[in-house]
Amino acid sequence: MRPDRQWIDYRMKDGALTMEFEVGIEGFINFSLSHPELMDQSRIRCPCDHRKCQNRNFQEADTVRYHLAKYGFVRDYYTWYLHGEPIEEDTGELDVNFNEVIDVGFVNPQPYNAFDTMLIDVVRPSFNPNDIEEDPNPTAAKLFEMLKSADQEIWPGNRYHSKLSAVARLLNIKSEHHLSESAYDDICQLMSELLPPDNVMIDSFYSTKKLVKGLGLPVEKIHCCINGCMIYWGEDSELASCKFCHHPRFRRPMYSEAWKHFNQTHPDFAAESRNVRLGLSTDGFNPFGQSGQQYSSWPVILTPYNLPPWMCMKDEYMFLSIIVPGLKNPKGKLDVFFQPLIAELKTLWEVGVCTYDISRKQNFEMKVALMWTISDFPAYSMLSGWSTAGKLACPHCMEDSDAFTLSKGGKTSWFDNHRKFLPRHHQFRRNKNSFLKGKTVGKVAPHVQSGEEILEKIEQLGLKKVIETDAKSTSARIFKSCECGWKKRSIFWDLPYWSTNLIRHNLDVMHIEKNVFDNVFNTVMNVEGKTKDNAKSRADLKEFCRRVELHQNESIGKYPKATYTLDKSRKKILCEWLKELRFPDGYASNMARCVDMNKLKLFGMKSHDCHVFMQRLIPIAFRELLPENVWSSLTELSNFFKDLTSTVITEEDMRRLEDEIPVIIYRLERILPPSFFDCMEHLPIHLPYEARIAGPVQYRWMYPFERYLRRLKNNVRNKAKVEGSICNAYLVEETSSFCAHYFEPYVNTRHRRVPRNLIVVDRDETQEHEGMLSIFKHGGRAFGKEKFRYLTPDEYHAARTYILLNCEEVKPYIE
Repeated sequence: MRPDRQWIDYRMKDGALTMEFEVGIEGFINFSLSHPELMDQSRIRCPCDHRKCQNRNFQEADTVRYHLAKYGFVRDYYTWYLHGEPIEEDTGELDVNFNEVIDVGFVNPQPYNAFDTMLIDVVRPSFNPNDIEEDPNPTAAKLFEMLKSADQEIWPGNRYHSKLSAVARLLNIKSEHHLSESAYDDICQLMSELLPPDNVMIDSFYSTKKLVKGLGLPVEKIHCCINGCMIYWGEDSELASCKFCHHPRFRRPMYSEAWKHFNQTHPDFAAESRNVRLGLSTDGFNPFGQSGQQYSSWPVILTPYNLPPWMCMKDEYMFLSIIVPGLKNPKGKLDVFFQPLIAELKTLWEVGVCTYDISRKQNFEMKVALMWTISDFPAYSMLSGWSTAGKLACPHCMEDSDAFTLSKGGKTSWFDNHRKFLPRHHQFRRNKNSFLKGKTVGKVAPHVQSGEEILEKIEQLGLKKVIETDAKSTSARIFKSCECGWKKRSIFWDLPYWSTNLIRHNLDVMHIEKNVFDNVFNTVMNVEGKTKDNAKSRADLKEFCRRVELHQNESIGKYPKATYTLDKSRKKILCEWLKELRFPDGYASNMARCVDMNKLKLFGMKSHDCHVFMQRLIPIAFRELLPENVWSSLTELSNFFKDLTSTVITEEDMRRLEDEIPVIIYRLERILPPSFFDCMEHLPIHLPYEARIAGPVQYRWMYPFERYLRRLKNNVRNKAKVEGSICNAYLVEETSSFCAHYFEPYVNTRHRRVPRNLIVVDRDETQEHEGMLSIFKHGGRAFGKEKFRYLTPDEYHAARTYILLNCEEVKPYIE
């Protein structure tokens, strides 16, 4: 390099052009213009580093001046031979005084022994590491680790930089130029690749923080109330909710009443915070689809609850423990396949398993407890042993049920079964006209039986487990003769702690909400074959209720239209609105595909579609189409499910819902016929109680397990060996999931989703230049063939706003 051209490499300082570079550009322009024989009329060669120039194109002088300021000179162009400067031979070594370059922002590298002095100054001036006779404490050990790195060459033979000095320089660059952590990581990785193979360069910002932690700059994370009332610090560090506004600190099952009761009942288990608490779920699926052969495979899934909210119930923390094979539904014999799992759970509770805690670097005996099961309503019966069909279907009301059989429809109705949940002096209790004819209610809500009471009753009845001899005949005889809902003794009672659990089997909010929505929507839309309002329903209505306006017209033999159903024109309006309805990406599926404009109904609605419609669309969709009393009742039901499934719930909120849901149901009972109220319309009465006892619904419903079952179903490649395919795929996935943590960042895995339009560009093909904003450095692919056009003012404004809101370089100014 010519000594008088060093300014070419020192273009920028603190984000601005250096004075030497500006003067140098003017000198270059004047020199080039003095050689017209090498110009193209008034244009000169542009030696900037842009890929389209690099001494290949001719530009006007002002354009060249702008390009050089923006892109700098092309690499190694110190002798301007293409612009008229003669090529001189090297006359020997250059005598360069680097101290003259200090004003440009570059200094001669200093020996890194100064970092030893820095570290000693951190402790105290009189500190001498050679005088240490005892082993250092952990804090001091970190300091000695830094001392070691201060004497460790960045690669063997480099006398200018140690590992610590390189890190210090990088930290200074990050601080001065406001680099993001990802940019810092990329720089570290690039430097490590450029250095000799035996270098000790750090690879990330995380490694940097670990190295400099010995400086004694700790960070303490302190939780605070979401409303800013207080911080959980000092004497308040263990509080579970704000002492001012009572907002819960976390959204986790561990703060539920069921969890606390378990801790109080089993203090030895609760004393070890590393002991694991599990939830169990199972459901059957047909791997051949609805049109294939009849087949029912039942995976049993376990998931731990000792996880942060953002990790709990995720696929990677769901463990496939049992696969019950088809062809047939196991029904009451499901317990046969649970024997190995129950035996292992008993061992994990009584003995535990030796486990290594990597954070504390110690072994301990980890124990495990099963908190509850999660399943749909039919599987609830298979797991608990309580029959979920007939008049005693409710596992909370049990024998204290007022369900009855409709004489014309022939089905069980739970109509007028909820006034006992109202306060004693509520006016609905004395109403003889709006509900069952001439009936008043004086009884109170049934007592919630504890696990000990239920187990005692099962033992008194003499019910047997299905794995015992003569269990089928014995349990069937007891079930019929005693007129109780128990069909068997569940194998879960073998767990020593099972009877102490407040909630043993959860009612699934997902399926209950879907069934309620289906009944509401099909009745309002008067869908043939699915509506709860038909001829038999009207006949039962005449028998049990006093609603003359809905009785059959004997003269013409027809039934009057009910106020809770829509006519054809209004159904068409609703279907057209749904056809045009659009949701944000990822919020819901395309409901337009579910609209049948010919039959004016919806079909193929998934559980989540029903969830969105129930909680978000019912108050909007029916606002102008139904009478005020019908719309307001349905809206209250919608808001009930919305509040129930909220991510943050309080005990006060759930007690409020416990008081509101009986009134909501009875408002619907004054409108809809008795045939509408099957068991699914009754179960919401118990959902707030379970949420109050066991915590947020998100940890106790079937949505994550249904998604996981979908994955298992897709893993069936060999239709002749369904369970073998699932097992093989599960083992492969678990192995690959572990290995995926070591893949390159651009590799798409289940745990890392690369943006859909990201493409990996080879370094040689990138055209980045100094000063380019980070938002323009991401690889991507175009949508279709590229086109060139000028942006409209609105498009330009939108693009500029997007860049300002998403550019890393702008964030420091926004903050």
